[in-house]
Amino acid sequence: MGETVRDLGLDGQAIKQGTPTMGGLIILAAILVPTLLFAKLLNIYIILVLATTVWLGIVGFLDDYIKVFKKDKKGLPGKLKVLGQIGIGLIVGFTMYFSHDIVIRERIRKTAYVPTSEVFSVESGAEKTKLFSKTAVKSTKTTIPFVKNNEFDYNWFISWIGPGTKKWTWLVFIPIVIFIVISVSNGANLTDGLDGLATGSSAIIGLTLGVLAYVSGNIVFANYLNIMYIPNSGELAIYISAFIGACIGFLWYNSYPAQVFMGDTGSLALGGIVAVFAILIRKEILIPIFCGIFLAENLSVVLQVSWFKYTKRRYGEGRRIFRMSPLHHHFQKLGYHESKIVIRFLIVGIMLAVLTIVTLKLR
Repeated sequence: MGETVRDLGLDGQAIKQGTPTMGGLIILAAILVPTLLFAKLLNIYIILVLATTVWLGIVGFLDDYIKVFKKDKKGLPGKLKVLGQIGIGLIVGFTMYFSHDIVIRERIRKTAYVPTSEVFSVESGAEKTKLFSKTAVKSTKTTIPFVKNNEFDYNWFISWIGPGTKKWTWLVFIPIVIFIVISVSNGANLTDGLDGLATGSSAIIGLTLGVLAYVSGNIVFANYLNIMYIPNSGELAIYISAFIGACIGFLWYNSYPAQVFMGDTGSLALGGIVAVFAILIRKEILIPIFCGIFLAENLSVVLQVSWFKYTKRRYGEGRRIFRMSPLHHHFQKLGYHESKIVIRFLIVGIMLAVLTIVTLKLR
């Protein structure tokens, strides 16, 4: 384990250039203030995204503080960062699973008979169309793209054990929530290596999540798109609007050549917010699509480190897949200008965002 960052072909800046202004605090303030002013603060979904913002903001701030004021380029030890991410993952996972305020309304299939008094319906000409049950239920279902009746229940992972496994689904659900939070948060952190890349990508992802949150919390659109209806989740539209505005406002000064940097205070929080938001509106399986940029950056580092260590053990000399990872630095090494790389990554991000929305009808 004596390899240096440079040996592994990883970004040696650190881990991002000292971030002297800790601009991430600006982003977090721009998200928190409008939400506190305009959102219903007793809404469980708002409480969870606010907790995520503050929690991961503190973890990132500690990292930046150690780098800037303690002059320690290593920052907060990686294990402590992961513990912080696990902590908020546990909070979100347990709350989603056990809170009676987080429910869905089951779609009523055409073949099912349900008393009219138990059905939400809308008038369509002279007819009434059955939509969703009036009875809210606790559920570990989520949305899965490209398939008919696009719902997946996490209980499936342990259903083979036999009947009565429903009450133990949390043993699967909560670790998955933690994994998603860690992966997306670190993905955003790794993406923050070029001016405007992480901020621009987050703005695009935020807009995608805003659309998904709105249609999931609106019974008419949820019926039209054949997706689950999540009561009270529409309040998240206020939060995500603040998120998008904060990212775009910050991008004005963070675009090349950047005048301010978000540091880990911003990047860890933005990634964690994206992960938790997607989980709350039950669209986390879509994350590999609309967070494709974060995923590519993550995978490039994993592949680079794994291949280097494997080839060093086998051949006595470490070899690289990319000239440098994360992926955006590989293209820099190929001679592309920073601005061109960022713009092309953002174009890909927009295409992935459009694909995400389209998947809701591709069944």
